Amino acid sequence: MSLLDVAPIIEQMLLVSDNVSDLNFSCGQTPQVEISGTLYTVSPMGLGRLTAFQTEMIAMAILRDNAEAAVQLAKTRTADLSYALPGKCRFRVNIFQQRNSFSIVMRVIPHEVPTFESLAVPPQLEDICNIRNGVVLLTGPTGSGKSSTLAAIIDRINETKSYHIVTIEDPIEFLHNHKKSTINQREVGADTKDFASALRAALRQAPKVILVGEMRDLETAEIALEAAETGHLVLSTLHTIDASKTIDRIIGLYPKNEERIIRTRLAQTFRYIVSQRLIARADGKGRVAAVEILKSNPRTREYIEKGESEGKTLLDAIRDGGIDGMQDFDSVIRQMIETKVITLEDGLSFATNQNNLLLQLKGLSSTEDYANPTARPSKAPQPIEPPPPSTPAISSVLDMME
Repeated sequence: MSLLDVAPIIEQMLLVSDNVSDLNFSCGQTPQVEISGTLYTVSPMGLGRLTAFQTEMIAMAILRDNAEAAVQLAKTRTADLSYALPGKCRFRVNIFQQRNSFSIVMRVIPHEVPTFESLAVPPQLEDICNIRNGVVLLTGPTGSGKSSTLAAIIDRINETKSYHIVTIEDPIEFLHNHKKSTINQREVGADTKDFASALRAALRQAPKVILVGEMRDLETAEIALEAAETGHLVLSTLHTIDASKTIDRIIGLYPKNEERIIRTRLAQTFRYIVSQRLIARADGKGRVAAVEILKSNPRTREYIEKGESEGKTLLDAIRDGGIDGMQDFDSVIRQMIETKVITLEDGLSFATNQNNLLLQLKGLSSTEDYANPTARPSKAPQPIEPPPPSTPAISSVLDMME
């Protein structure tokens, strides 16, 4: 087996569990898999603690067919790229240098494009697929399922609308086939220089829907707003925890003297801000998404345009907006705790206001059961050792050399 043949190592790591979300390779550490938010060590092909040489060889194997990412890694000491196991799954990969060695983190991207049903997200999100213009933002920390929800939205539009859809991603994650719509997917680095130039070019490509992988900077945000103002539906993500912080982040990209103008433009163009948090299921079978939904209506547009104040916050509008399909994190988390989908401990750790949520739950007769860790299953199944390979175990990556 060649030193640069990393596929068997990855395949054995994926055998540990059906719920593996990430693979980690770091110098001085045994390879790890992440399951439901927790890291577990594994020994694929007999590997133990990795040396700097071994992590470098794994990085080079992943970079072998991606010269652009290799150049990026040499220049900036970090690189984003995609990697595929043909017919099985794909990965969003980040390779970075730390303490003069390389580390690799590989996010698992399922082969199948997710659906609303498979993700169990709120059904009102399907309304996004019928919007003709404006901005829809998916927000949340890294690993909260933003990309999966966006992929489900794109897939539903693809199935139901005869549109031209352009996606700009870094890297491309879910691969969409043409259905009723035509989809063109562009990867930053391979197909275009950056988000801003690709987004500017997209305006000349006659799309109805534009997906921007991430709204990273002022230039990208400005062109995205212009696209929404000129009749396009723009979908994008931000690493913010809720709707209020999302608005603050976008406004913060602009000079202070433009705040009033950008507030007005945002109020007029935004359609939805959807925030997600992934919480471990009480039965240990993966994680479930808690979703907060802010929708455009006269009240929310007013609060964005004029700014929030005491008693006039976006969270207040969300809590009062149930009839419009809005929902806030704490109400969703409370319902999950009451139905025993998640534990009290986990629910409180993800709540926006823990004290208020506890007060609301005081009437529950079974609150003590949630708080008692011995009364509930463990949060994640202990990963089992993958079945031994048909060939003798290999004690080191160095032994993989032909």
